[in-house]
Amino acid sequence: MKNKKDQINPEAEDAELDSLGDNSLDRDLDNKEENEPDDVSIEDPVEVLQAALGDITTKAEEYLDGWQRARAEFANYKKRVLRENTDIRQMARGEVIKLYLDIADDLGRALQDKPETGEEGSWADGIEIIFQKLRTRLEAEGITPMNPLGEEFDPNIHEALMKEESEDYESGQITEVMQEGYWIGKKVLRPALVRVAA
Repeated sequence: MKNKKDQINPEAEDAELDSLGDNSLDRDLDNKEENEPDDVSIEDPVEVLQAALGDITTKAEEYLDGWQRARAEFANYKKRVLRENTDIRQMARGEVIKLYLDIADDLGRALQDKPETGEEGSWADGIEIIFQKLRTRLEAEGITPMNPLGEEFDPNIHEALMKEESEDYESGQITEVMQEGYWIGKKVLRPALVRVAA
């Protein structure tokens, strides 16, 4: 037979379990409350998102600025390359045309003393028409002659052959053009050979 002490009282056991369960639940809640910060609010996530948005906006502005600069640099590069290519083509064309400038010079010199009458006069008129045709063709290619007589000597566009005393011109002025110079656009294709007043 079992002793009264050894007998299990189901009601007492349930009560004891309930009290243990309540105590452990209370302890869990107390621990949870201790670990959580007291000042948790809905504003903290909003501030975090606003800060993240500010960072992203700053980066986006930096990227946009960099892209705009790169685009402007590329546009400038394209313009520079186009200008350089145009200059190269113009100078290459000028070098070919330079070969014909000697012919224009010879025709010009031949016409300085052209006869006015007789068969020689009509022949000289034909030569003058050819000369004018050549000049017109050169101008169509952007080649224009310099007329520096009486101008100040400029070593960038003129080449002095000699200096001479002159009563008609001031010192430094061009007194005579020995060989005509030519422009190609705004650049010198061939400098003019000149005499300069001393």
